[in-house]
Amino acid sequence: MRKWLLLACSILLVLPAVTKAVNQDSLWMRENYTKKEVYITMRDGVKLFTSIYLPKDKSTKHPILMTRTPYSCAPYGADNYRAWYKNHYINYLKEGYIMVTQDVRGTYMSEGKFVNVRPFNPKKGKKDIDEASDTYDTIDWLVKNLDGNNGNVGVFGISYPGFYSTMAALSNHPALKAVSPQAPVTDWFLGDDFHHNGAFFISDAFSFYTVFDHPHPKPTTESPAGISYYTHDNYKYYLETGPLSNFAKIVGDSVPFWQEMYAHPTYDSWWQARNVRNFVYNVKPAMLIVGGVFDAEDCFGAWNTYKAIEEKSPATNNRIVMGPWYHGQWASNDGTHLGNVRFGSNTSAYYASNIEIPFFNYYLKGKGNPPAIAEATIFFTGENKWKELPKWPPADMTPTPVYLQENGKLSFNKPTTANGFAEYTSDPAKPVPYTSDVHFNRTINYMTDDQRFAARRPDVAVFESEELTEDITLAGPVVADLLASTSTTDADFIVKVIDVFPNDFRYEEDAPSEHRRVPSSTYPMGGYQMLVRGEVMRGKFRNSFEKPEAFVPNQPTQVKFTMPDVAHTFRKGHRIMVQVQSTWFPLVDRNPQQFLDIYKATEKDFIKANIRIYNASNILLPVSRSDAR
Repeated sequence: MRKWLLLACSILLVLPAVTKAVNQDSLWMRENYTKKEVYITMRDGVKLFTSIYLPKDKSTKHPILMTRTPYSCAPYGADNYRAWYKNHYINYLKEGYIMVTQDVRGTYMSEGKFVNVRPFNPKKGKKDIDEASDTYDTIDWLVKNLDGNNGNVGVFGISYPGFYSTMAALSNHPALKAVSPQAPVTDWFLGDDFHHNGAFFISDAFSFYTVFDHPHPKPTTESPAGISYYTHDNYKYYLETGPLSNFAKIVGDSVPFWQEMYAHPTYDSWWQARNVRNFVYNVKPAMLIVGGVFDAEDCFGAWNTYKAIEEKSPATNNRIVMGPWYHGQWASNDGTHLGNVRFGSNTSAYYASNIEIPFFNYYLKGKGNPPAIAEATIFFTGENKWKELPKWPPADMTPTPVYLQENGKLSFNKPTTANGFAEYTSDPAKPVPYTSDVHFNRTINYMTDDQRFAARRPDVAVFESEELTEDITLAGPVVADLLASTSTTDADFIVKVIDVFPNDFRYEEDAPSEHRRVPSSTYPMGGYQMLVRGEVMRGKFRNSFEKPEAFVPNQPTQVKFTMPDVAHTFRKGHRIMVQVQSTWFPLVDRNPQQFLDIYKATEKDFIKANIRIYNASNILLPVSRSDAR
């Protein structure tokens, strides 16, 4: 999962029509800014490489806006300028911000040892360090040494830099006034990036760590070369490579964190120390948490960082914004659509102009009145509408069960019989793909993809409602409450909530998109099965992530888990569908379907399992207006 490569691609997709404007902005930047590169010494003597873009305007004092990153603050060299003008960041230059990027400890041109999601240390001594202390020391140097700064600092970043933004908020430096963790890495075992509910997201983890976190003896501007793949068919490569033990052989000793992940197969103290939500007490800066409802990497992190601050730091000025975006799409120039699903407007432009820029302008420049940013600014797909809410989830949200019934029926009415079930055979040798196409990198569109391909497979249980007679809006977390059995001692359970479009549904042929210069795609949207939310639960963790338990073969067992929040309206005339399956490949690694340490499994450990989903199963939908149905 090359997160920032994907984000960079989205930012660089600039339309030919605006090329001239971009070139003018580039020239303007060089005429109005100077760049300097410095090393800033931390409290333990380690020096961190920092790029600083300073406005030439000396008529006023300027705020500082910083990003700390493990992905390089390239381009290096005082004459090589970062392309701040490729998206809405140009507005910060026009406003006269001092823009700062820093290679975090142990990456690229910075000294020291890099530690993945380095734990926060709440009891630091004078020489003890963590990412919060490195942020404090950096801010302290900046405000004391940069001529023309106004003493106000903001920090923001997307993905891993979102984690460093959360850590910045824990630094308690008095100059730090505003922080925006965006798609922040938050918990790599329960919901972000590399594990969801203990299930290993193999394609994201492997593609990421083969080009990241390779030790280097001295500072460097070069990135790791990665590996060669014998095929660019993602499904074929991961299936033929085999069990996780084989991937460990490919990675070898070059990435210590890969070995550490394998050494901690449960949610032990090692993982819990890397869960930043445990430490967000007494947060001082104004906080703006940003994420994408369809973010394949860190959707969990945005929702749950916000919720943790609300719980542990209730006095904090804490806001959340969630748009209909893939990972980092809000920092692109196009928020009109994702895959085949359209949003009716450029949601990214709306966010930049109405939320992020006013947020930093007020807290760092004192510009304007306090920004009228609601507690929760959420875009609801389906109805394609921004909603400003005083609380998230909304106060009127009611968890409402929809029941999985015989003959593939889905109903808000309880089943009349409790003994019925749907049954399928899960075969690890022929896992259900997560998307229908053949591709190399994990797609950014799969979280809104058409699920008709999966509904047609015999190893996917499908439940569908009658046509809706009125709109139903979901706003909050979805809870899957299954009564299930397996013929073996372990299994995964993937639950997908799907919006089935009417058979005659179609978009306007010339619906606007900043990337669409020709009439829209002819993809058949009639009957489209839009994935609204999908999530996996590794069955052995159903009662505890710390102490996994085997299934008793063929014994009905409750498997209950919470899925990330949704914000979606099922329109009148649509249908609600739920799909249940036990493989989701190669998004999720294959479960051998035996109770064992999956990281050490060999090919012979993988066996078929007969899975039953009983009628007592239901999905708790967060219906925000109880009278909507």
